[in-house]
Amino acid sequence: MSNLPSPSPDYTHQGGAWTAREIHQQPAVWQDTVAVVAAAGDRLQSFLEPLLARTDLRIILTGAGSSAYIGQCLQPDLLAVLGRRVEAIATTDLVAGPARYFQRAVPTLLVSFARSGNSPESLAAVELAEHFVDECHQLVITCNEAGALYRRTSARPNGFALLLPEATHDRGFAMTSSFSSMLYAAYRVLAPAVLDAAAGTRIQAAARFLLETMPARIDDLVARRLARTVYLGSCGLSGLANESALKLLELTDGAVAAIANSPLGFRHGPKTFVTRNTLVVTFLSNDPLTRRYDIDLVRELKSDGIAGRVLALSAARDDLAGLDALVVPGMESAGDAELALAFLIVAQLYAFQMSIALGCTPDNPSASGAVNRVVKGVTIHPVGA
Repeated sequence: MSNLPSPSPDYTHQGGAWTAREIHQQPAVWQDTVAVVAAAGDRLQSFLEPLLARTDLRIILTGAGSSAYIGQCLQPDLLAVLGRRVEAIATTDLVAGPARYFQRAVPTLLVSFARSGNSPESLAAVELAEHFVDECHQLVITCNEAGALYRRTSARPNGFALLLPEATHDRGFAMTSSFSSMLYAAYRVLAPAVLDAAAGTRIQAAARFLLETMPARIDDLVARRLARTVYLGSCGLSGLANESALKLLELTDGAVAAIANSPLGFRHGPKTFVTRNTLVVTFLSNDPLTRRYDIDLVRELKSDGIAGRVLALSAARDDLAGLDALVVPGMESAGDAELALAFLIVAQLYAFQMSIALGCTPDNPSASGAVNRVVKGVTIHPVGA
């Protein structure tokens, strides 16, 4: 495995050493993740190839919280590449209403994402899938060898469990390298042409650049102490927007109000959230059509003059005149799957640095203990009771 970096400065005294390390280690653990996928090669392909060859296959991407947003990031690309029915449905919905989501006569591949694999909904979702679907196959991508989901799926003939490098099993409260590594692995497993070796080289270089240069730039933004944040992204980048908003809520213990939407959807009511105390961040797509809609909204928000700051994250430069933008170099021709992993670094760093500035402890930010690293308090009720 790659040597993992130690971030500087050391955040031990601020209660953020693990989270800082897990953010900064991402380029290295992505490289290790590719090696894990490669090592699983023949076994994994013998499981997947017959399934993906079937035109009647339904693929459900699932997880809870951040893990659910992995599916949202993936779904548009997988739908286009695989030419199959692909849906992102959170385990929290599957468990609450299994009869409304599962279809008994439709062959289904349930792809579960889980950092620990011990969340009650994660385990219930795979069991309910097998109860409600006559032909159900399970692919689990997880970070924890000791997790119940990994152990269960590894022992089943209808399942395959892909265990990511141990370092991806984040010890910090909020998912950072676990989120990005599971997303990275899923592309390598289900749509390798989208994230091939050349793309991996670009992403890792961009991430290293951002980890070196962004903290100083983000400090200036954090100093403004804007109390509200909006993340906007189109298509797969909408899943990234959801994850970015959640990360900021988690690491600031709710002190910064954060929401997510799409640039086109934002006008339909959620735009009322914007005040003088609001930061709006838009993830600009590299798709030419999608990007036009993204930039229209950014220019509109700037013209409104209401937001405290309107910031665009972009890879291309040629249409940013007059906009406040952070440009990721070397990604001008990258697909949005690559951009998501690069933009994620910026969102994680902002959430972390805002957490430190507000006096939170990023490794365990919930002062009340109301939320936990592995969710507690969920009662799984019997179906039909």
